[in-house]
Amino acid sequence: RSIMSARERQQAQPPTPAAEAAELDAARRYEAVVPHWFYCKVTDSRERWIPFSTQDSERLEEAHGSGRDEEDLVVPTSGGRYDVHLKKRQRVAVYWEEEVSEVRRCTWFYKGDKDNKYIPYSETFSEELEEAYMVAVTLDEWKKKLESPSREIIILHNPKLMVHYHPVATSDDWGSTPTEQGRPRTVKRGVENIAAEIPNGEPLQIDHLVFVVHGIGPACDIRFRSIIQCVNDFRNVSLSMLQAHFKKAQEQQQISRVEFLPVNWHSSLHSTGVDVDLERITLPSINRLRHFINDTILDVFFYNSSTYCQTIVDTVASEMNRLYQLFLQRNPLFKGGVSIAGHSLGSLILFDLLTNQKAAPEEGEHSEEGSRTTSSNRGTEEVPEILKKLELSEYCDVFEKEKMDRQALFLCTEKNLKEMGIPLGPRMKILHYISSTTEMQVCLLHGLYNGKNCQYRDIGLGQVSANYPQLNYKPTIFFAFGSPIGMFLTVRGVKRINPNYSLPTCKGFFNIFHPFDPVAYRIEPMIVPDLEFEPMLLPHHKGRKRMHLELKEGLTRMSVDLKNNLLGSLRVAWQSFTRAPLPAVEAASTDAEAEAEASTEKQPDTKPDEMPAAVKEEASLINVGRLNGGNRIDYVLQEKPIESFNEYLFALQGHLCYWESEDTVLLVLKEIYQTQGITLDQPLPGSQ
Repeated sequence: RSIMSARERQQAQPPTPAAEAAELDAARRYEAVVPHWFYCKVTDSRERWIPFSTQDSERLEEAHGSGRDEEDLVVPTSGGRYDVHLKKRQRVAVYWEEEVSEVRRCTWFYKGDKDNKYIPYSETFSEELEEAYMVAVTLDEWKKKLESPSREIIILHNPKLMVHYHPVATSDDWGSTPTEQGRPRTVKRGVENIAAEIPNGEPLQIDHLVFVVHGIGPACDIRFRSIIQCVNDFRNVSLSMLQAHFKKAQEQQQISRVEFLPVNWHSSLHSTGVDVDLERITLPSINRLRHFINDTILDVFFYNSSTYCQTIVDTVASEMNRLYQLFLQRNPLFKGGVSIAGHSLGSLILFDLLTNQKAAPEEGEHSEEGSRTTSSNRGTEEVPEILKKLELSEYCDVFEKEKMDRQALFLCTEKNLKEMGIPLGPRMKILHYISSTTEMQVCLLHGLYNGKNCQYRDIGLGQVSANYPQLNYKPTIFFAFGSPIGMFLTVRGVKRINPNYSLPTCKGFFNIFHPFDPVAYRIEPMIVPDLEFEPMLLPHHKGRKRMHLELKEGLTRMSVDLKNNLLGSLRVAWQSFTRAPLPAVEAASTDAEAEAEASTEKQPDTKPDEMPAAVKEEASLINVGRLNGGNRIDYVLQEKPIESFNEYLFALQGHLCYWESEDTVLLVLKEIYQTQGITLDQPLPGSQ
């Protein structure tokens, strides 16, 4: 009562200048909350609110503040891969199919029950909370109670303490009002108070575009994530590698970033109805394992079937062409190049596509020595000229009557020629010409002809019979991760790749693999089969070998030294023990001979210890042909210390490690930017 009367007396008295100043200060203490935009990601029926980057949120807020929401403004976000429709509050994927996400302009948050992550209130209720907060701060009146649309109570105790209560009602208390029962949850105002990880955003300009094709199955890594999620990781790693290793070029605004877009072919293949057919014949036992095999391993067999191989190559090529055209529409100022990358079976699909691309006439010219000169005029000869060369001109009328052109002639069999009335002798001449010319043309096509016979088999030998589509661009570089290309070529009957061979429209080819990857195979031994040499060791992104590899090499060198010294000592001791006693006069000369003999015998033992350094220097100088423009092709990652304990245990992880491998990403970036004349800030030791 005394407190109330004091307050009444204070209100009755005229306000003093000090009181007015205090009120003004209190009113000034209120600052409008800064909103941040979030989108909702649903994974396994669980909602997760993810903040847009600072850059995207500012652009969304600017569009929202323009007052044109009614026009359904579309704002590109996440580097242009997603569009936000402001009026519908939806986030829509641009390049691939994905569930539409809800978008929210967030100012107030409460802590969730399950994972202690903060969840934003609806925009309408956030406005009510902000209004109540403004009144409380301005009038310094707290303990405000608000009821949310879901009949939950929020109490504003003070600026630092605001809580949210769940409604608790008993079965016989139907009409009860919400009460302050249950466990209170923390309420926060403003995104800066919830410790959210907000990315800075991606540069708007794009220097280079890379299409990434997945391997078998819908899952691409050990966590069973899709190609979209894995490529997102790859892209994020690339942004951090650019900041770490291309800082000078970024500061000088020479470079911006590389865009990576996923290419999905698995869903198109399995939407053909083949899954239903497989389900009918699949045994009911070990159901999960059989389903996994049908969904993943069988993709390899599908690719070796002419029917489904055609579906796969059509899907990959058409999807890459579609993505390329869409990308150019959205980025009309893009002047960069395009590269392609494939993981596992995806790399084989791309390799087969690239070997069947048609180069422009001026680019497809070869000579017998492998240099680019005009190929034989024989490729343009018509039927009359061929018959004249074979001294069979009298049969020109017969071929003309049957409307036989050059292409039809090369499809003729002996039976066809016989039906046309061509005698046996001329038939044999024509068939011999067709077979020899066809063989030489196959060789000339790939620069494999050596003047006498076709020394190397066609690189396309054994490929599944399919009509390989053409790409709308010429890839700059082809990157293969954990690739079985070498194994498939060998199985198809290609034992050697001619050093003069290169992909018709792509001048760069890198085969990158983890040492324990069970699916990966090398390419270089197929080009240089007579020379044994190691693949190029990818330098660690921090600039040195991993510690355990250095230790292993050090111990190996030490053991070699010890072995050489021990063998040398034992040899000298054995010789002195077995030698017959000689006069003292001859002792000096004999000892000198023994030392010389021992030294000559030691030399071969010491050479192997000196060789690795020389071999290592020559490794990058080995001529591995033109498949990668004269540069090395095979690159091996360094295994992690824990992986070196058991190769078999980490084999599967070795095949799926590339998406988050900084060393892999750095090699991709280094090679891409090298084509633009831009190098790393500091060259990594051991890099080419």
